[in-house]
Amino acid sequence: MSTDVLDTAVLRTEFRLFRREPGGIFWVMLFPTVLLAILGSIPSFREADPGLGGLRPVDAYVPVAVLLGLIVGGLQGMPPTLTGYRESGILRRMSTTPVRPSALLTAQMVVFGAAALLSALVALAVGRLAFRVALPEQPLGYLLALLLALLASLALGAVLSAVSRTTKIATAVGSTTLFPAMFTAGVWLPVEAMPDLLADIVGWTPFGAAARALNEAAAGDWPGALHLAVLAGWTVLLTAAASRWFRWE
Repeated sequence: MSTDVLDTAVLRTEFRLFRREPGGIFWVMLFPTVLLAILGSIPSFREADPGLGGLRPVDAYVPVAVLLGLIVGGLQGMPPTLTGYRESGILRRMSTTPVRPSALLTAQMVVFGAAALLSALVALAVGRLAFRVALPEQPLGYLLALLLALLASLALGAVLSAVSRTTKIATAVGSTTLFPAMFTAGVWLPVEAMPDLLADIVGWTPFGAAARALNEAAAGDWPGALHLAVLAGWTVLLTAAASRWFRWE
């Protein structure tokens, strides 16, 4: 059996396993939109806010909801799964078969990446249909920023998988990393509403840069080169770290 066929079989298996995990489906694919719907149901969130440049808070929270699915998938979904495979010896046994262990890592990234992108589409659709949030006026720029943010999130998840020896450690490290990532993405305070100094600092983090790039594309501008460069730089750095530290056993 060819390597491509085996890799496809691994990918299908991972998709089936993901579909059997209602917790993962909820937190990655549904929770960001549920949070958006709750916030959008607050009357004050549907009124223009001068502190947000005239935007309504619900307008500002759609990019946040888009990023939240990426963050949860990368930091909470993938690390415990991969670490569990290593801890139970699945990766070691795979290394003795024609199936490449790297195929499993790729499949995990595809599964959680696809779930995160679907979550983003649902958030955009609900924002538009339920709260009249305008769709991104620069869709290509928005898509580019979204894909770079997804790659950065998955790369960070790979790093967490690499440094965690057990599933419990992976879950704890992922949870510890989750809250700073959510803060920089603007979950508690949209980046546009942050003080200038804090916004500048947050802009050098992967999800802070992603939030600013998505906001620019949503407003009709091409995402700033600096924000895209920050996302690309983090992706390269985190990928290199994951490649160096990851162990199959």
